[in-house]
Amino acid sequence: MEKALDLVEIAPTAKPPVCKLMDYGKYKYEQAKRDKEARKKQKVVEIKEVKLRPNIESHDFLTKAKNAQRFLNDGDKVKVTIMFRGREITHPDQGKVLCLRLAELLAEESVMEREPKVEGRNMVMILAPATNKHD
Repeated sequence: MEKALDLVEIAPTAKPPVCKLMDYGKYKYEQAKRDKEARKKQKVVEIKEVKLRPNIESHDFLTKAKNAQRFLNDGDKVKVTIMFRGREITHPDQGKVLCLRLAELLAEESVMEREPKVEGRNMVMILAPATNKHD
């Protein structure tokens, strides 16, 4: 009696190697389906940017903080950029205070991945989503 089955090696590294009699086309299809499902469940972490100015109004600051909070809750990292114009760069301490204030405000949702640092005319800080979420 002839059956249209193939001898498929399932675990080649095992001693002895594990093989099964099955339809190889069906096996490949199931494998591809599993791989596709696994890829679908993966979350690609993006870096979202929130731009601020050193002399930002408090309401605007809270709006930006709310946006950053939303990004963090979605599982994305947040790059906080403070843009200095003209002579504002002579007071980088104001930018650092602003960065730390934002980090403190978002302390429950995030961890500081990179400290505030001046890069050219900007100050950059990176916040990553906190891993110990209480869902």
